[in-house]
Amino acid sequence: MKIYTYDNSFEGFLTAVFECYRCKDIPVDICSRAGEQRYLFVESVDIDTDPKKAERVWKGIQDKLSGKNKQLLFYAFLSEEQGIEMKIYRFLRRLFSGYVNLETDLGDSDVLYLTQASQKVKKEAMRMLQFVRFQRTKDGMYFCGIEPRYDVIPLILKHYQKRFADQKWLIYDVQRNYGIYYNKNKVEEVEISKKQFNTYNGQVKKALLDEGEDFYQKLWRSYFKHISIEERKNLRLQRQHMPRRFWRYLPEKQEVK
Repeated sequence: MKIYTYDNSFEGFLTAVFECYRCKDIPVDICSRAGEQRYLFVESVDIDTDPKKAERVWKGIQDKLSGKNKQLLFYAFLSEEQGIEMKIYRFLRRLFSGYVNLETDLGDSDVLYLTQASQKVKKEAMRMLQFVRFQRTKDGMYFCGIEPRYDVIPLILKHYQKRFADQKWLIYDVQRNYGIYYNKNKVEEVEISKKQFNTYNGQVKKALLDEGEDFYQKLWRSYFKHISIEERKNLRLQRQHMPRRFWRYLPEKQEVK
């Protein structure tokens, strides 16, 4: 009995799947090497990420799935749910064995789970497009700290790269401690060791903010407050469309001073 460990990346996971097939293994588990060790007396096989092997598996997936579901497994993987790797692996074994109409077989517990996980991730990505609020720093960069429920930065990247193509910006996931930096030419993944922002609400230290940033944030809060109609306030509906867990990252939800 074996478990396969990888580097927690999607490419790493696909490489592990490739190695399972190459070695004709059916592992007990596939999990991140950084995760909690859940097994005793089981052989562990650590897999180094190989982009070429991952690409071969991904191409096989694309050839088998229909257009609307080609990203299904990637989205489900980003949910980071415990055990998601083995659910995807079991799905792939059936997919590659020629199981007919697998992706629509919601009577299969793995298919149903992966479909629901994918939908949750896509919904969270849409929320990030709505609730990202940038702060301009003295060096002309726009920074935003976020804490999504799922690892959705890869899904919102293209939107901001296209929307703010002429600006330098950094979107940072404070929970997962990594971000995406765009310098007007290319995008790169970064990790900040010495944080110059509040990890609770993503606010950059005032000494580093552009001189006009504080003014514009106050102006935005004042505008938000004055367009609200007190008599028509519906907090229940507001929380439904703007979940409370995002409030601490939104300038409009802070008190006007």
